[in-house]
Amino acid sequence: MVVRCHGGPDVIVREDFDPGQPAEGEVLIAQDAVGLNFIDTYYRSGLYPAPLPAALGSEAAGRIVAVGPGVTNLSEGDHVVCVQGLGAYATHRIVPAAQVVPIPDGISSEDAAATMLKGMTACYLAEDCIGLRAGQVALVHAAAGGVGSILVPWLRDKGVTVIAHCGSADKAHTIDADHSLHGPFDGLAMAVRNLTDGTGVDIVYDGVGKDSWSASLASLKRRGLMVSFGNASGAVPPVNLLDLSRGGSLYVTRPTLFDYIATAPELQHTAARLFDRMQRGVVKARIGQRYGLDDAANAHRALEARQTTGATVLIP
Repeated sequence: MVVRCHGGPDVIVREDFDPGQPAEGEVLIAQDAVGLNFIDTYYRSGLYPAPLPAALGSEAAGRIVAVGPGVTNLSEGDHVVCVQGLGAYATHRIVPAAQVVPIPDGISSEDAAATMLKGMTACYLAEDCIGLRAGQVALVHAAAGGVGSILVPWLRDKGVTVIAHCGSADKAHTIDADHSLHGPFDGLAMAVRNLTDGTGVDIVYDGVGKDSWSASLASLKRRGLMVSFGNASGAVPPVNLLDLSRGGSLYVTRPTLFDYIATAPELQHTAARLFDRMQRGVVKARIGQRYGLDDAANAHRALEARQTTGATVLIP
């Protein structure tokens, strides 16, 4: 499934192709399940640049069917997942072996495809952006979404107090947080301060972007950290650094997963921490929707209309 021009979901089209054979250091994967992520819509729309035509998607799981020269750590038949590069919206995919993660026994392709990118995002947010301690307080936006539904239990497993925010009461009821809020952003900061005795939160995890930016800053305590990791409502407006000073010497970071898994050891370490929490039952694959791969356009429409709960997988 590729895009030959940027635009809405209608630009996603189906094309036949021959994947060929893997070259030095590569493997060919026959894919069982593809993960849908908001970043896919950014590449489709042109918000994030990519050469055209572009095969969308970065996250998929399946079985290795061919191994290129020089690959010694993987074999045909291995159950694996990959979350890097483009081209996941396909039945077959060739990727560098260094970007492949073996899937432990007991975890299905669908669960891996639904969880890996979002779960590793939750991992670096919870573990690497800042060393949160038990008793600290975090505000998580879009807490019923793909990343949020993993990040909330991950933080609670660390002993962090979580204030979850969702767009509707129905979604808020699905989240097992210390406090669950929903509704417009206008009154969010006041509600957060009421829950924290007027102090505010230590950290805000914000994947919404433009619509939530002001409410997020206003919810932070003095010297709090704003983690802006997504643009679901659009890009964050230009930032006036004086606003950070007036808000209480606030910190802001705009991280991306791929700077935290840039090397093979970093990738394997991040994946291992996620698999540990999946096997312990802290993180569960919450697949709310399944679409056929050739129905990717409708999956994009549902995601952008915020009509999804949990993760969405595409089945080749």
